[in-house]
Amino acid sequence: MPPIASLIAYVLSATLALLGLVFVVGAQGQTARFVVGVILFAAAAALAALPRLRPQQIEVKQTLDLPGQVAIKDMACRSCGSALSRDDISIQNGAAYVTCSHCDATYALEEAPKW
Repeated sequence: MPPIASLIAYVLSATLALLGLVFVVGAQGQTARFVVGVILFAAAAALAALPRLRPQQIEVKQTLDLPGQVAIKDMACRSCGSALSRDDISIQNGAAYVTCSHCDATYALEEAPKW
């Protein structure tokens, strides 16, 4: 959370806690005011805890397991014919894509039939 957002959350939390205190102290036997005060205290506690929450970071790692004997062939760009390296291949949305470092052409890799 950005520092300014944390500051705003803390100021609002303090304001809600003060209002909750006013409602609880001024309840004078009225349960509705007491309940509102407790709700304001709970909201103040939630706002005070909000800046401390960190988003959970998830790391997705994809591996490719090739069965049998696999030989890597030299690949050339479909557009300009320049040689492609391993760094030019990336996995996007579950498919292999090639981005040529010379002409910036991008296309999906397709497996040709073996027959």
